[in-house]
Amino acid sequence: MTPPLLRRAAPLILTCTLALGGVQATAPTAPTPAVPASAAPASPEATPPVPVPVASPPAVSTPAAPVSAAPAAVVPAPAAPVAEPGANLRGLWIDAFGPGLKTRAQVAQTVADAQRMGVNTLFVQAIRRADCLCLKASVPTVTDPDLEKNFDPLRVITTLAHARGMRVIAWVSVTGVGNTAAPNTNPAHVLRQHGAQAGAASWVARRPDGTWQEGRDTWLDAGIPDAAAYMAEAVVSLVRNYPVDGVQLDRIRYPDGDVWGYDPKTLARYRAETGRAGTPATTDPQWAAWKREQVTNLVRRITLEVKALRPDAWVSAATITYQTAPRPGDLNAFARTRTYGDVLQDWPAWMQSGLIDLNVLMNYKRDTVAPQADWFDGWNAFALSVRDRPDGARTALAAGTAMYLNTPDITAAQARRAVQTGMGWVGYSYRTPTAGVYGQRESTAQGLKSVMNVLGAPGMPLERPLAWTDAPPTVRGLLGRVTGTATPGRRAVQAIQQGRVVAESVTDALGYYGFAALPAGKTEVRVSGQRWADTIPERGVVRLPDLLVRDTPVVPVLPVKR
Repeated sequence: MTPPLLRRAAPLILTCTLALGGVQATAPTAPTPAVPASAAPASPEATPPVPVPVASPPAVSTPAAPVSAAPAAVVPAPAAPVAEPGANLRGLWIDAFGPGLKTRAQVAQTVADAQRMGVNTLFVQAIRRADCLCLKASVPTVTDPDLEKNFDPLRVITTLAHARGMRVIAWVSVTGVGNTAAPNTNPAHVLRQHGAQAGAASWVARRPDGTWQEGRDTWLDAGIPDAAAYMAEAVVSLVRNYPVDGVQLDRIRYPDGDVWGYDPKTLARYRAETGRAGTPATTDPQWAAWKREQVTNLVRRITLEVKALRPDAWVSAATITYQTAPRPGDLNAFARTRTYGDVLQDWPAWMQSGLIDLNVLMNYKRDTVAPQADWFDGWNAFALSVRDRPDGARTALAAGTAMYLNTPDITAAQARRAVQTGMGWVGYSYRTPTAGVYGQRESTAQGLKSVMNVLGAPGMPLERPLAWTDAPPTVRGLLGRVTGTATPGRRAVQAIQQGRVVAESVTDALGYYGFAALPAGKTEVRVSGQRWADTIPERGVVRLPDLLVRDTPVVPVLPVKR
């Protein structure tokens, strides 16, 4: 199948003579309450409800051998935290695995409760497992008997929240697409056509032995070109069809364990693009780097397609913060974390290259479990230290905290520490706002009331209403594609301004390339022996014509001038 995202302009043959106007093993999980499936939270890492015992959400950090020996450090609170991008963000994740989004009455109650709580942004679960709590996405609607007939939760909650001055970010599980305990029964669902039993048509991420389930979950492999295109189109369809203020990419990674990516199609691509033979070992660093590239390529494609539609839409990611944090600014230490080496997220690079506007750290820690308070503060400090972009802009940051794992006073203490550093705050979640609600020791209404009282106390983050009116830092970019070759992926791409290389990247599996944080102005792109020049606008994404490549180099790659 070819999603609408893949429609493209007729290719051009370009040569250097053309003058075109200038041319790590999973840590043991801490114990969680054994509760019925109906009470189990689905974190922004989108772990769905399962029968007793409940599996801890993957983003919950627990005591384990530290990834880095460096002690955690805390960035001092800035004199004027409101000046930091995202500092005024006060958000709440609204998940779709229980009441809150499934009827008109529930949505009205959710918005009213959020307004009373004093948050200004709702991160609303839109695409849950390759299915939508909406009626107008490229993926089918969720098959849930509790969903009101002919009801569009995303449309209604966006309308109601906007009327009350709140922003709505559509939260999407990108690669997590199925759960065997609660499969989508729509014949159009991706796993009906491209699931584990689909043979050569399967898009499912696999281990070396061909197995594909992570617990009860099913994931798509970002290294399979058609799967990546499908994921990108699903996100873009929300921005195309709904007046949401942005999107949040969740499960934008490989599953835990660093043993995935062994679908035959993925391996064939890897061999073709790298020239390596055989099947890589799970510990092969070049193999890990290539898979990490696939995740970043998917983020890039989604962001540029979203910005091409609406430059003012926020692109956010819910990112992993396992275990001990690197020291501020220490990217070498970050490369030794499970975030980078296990689930293959390079979110500092996403921030610094403008591929995300807002990073919401899934900083799920329990202050009462040593040394998790240090982990919490350390990850916030590290993220603050790597938010600066070469174009002078800064990525917005927020600390996402696990309300469902903590008492209200711990939630408030974590939120306060985060906002004192200039970060925003997002709580997980509306449906399970306290550990008491998660453990079924109190109702959701009781939990909301108690957490509201503490967060709204003097000196706390929700003491007074705040408006989050920041504009996203990325509002322009460049997007192109190479065609005409059996191996369009992993080709070096350079962006050149005034004779200087200002950015470098690689093409993805379908030949797409692009940049999101370049200054406006005349820019030349060199890729696969071809070149093209265009002007990057102050706002918007310029789409270059397809470049029909010849595999004999024509235009030399320039040395980088720093």
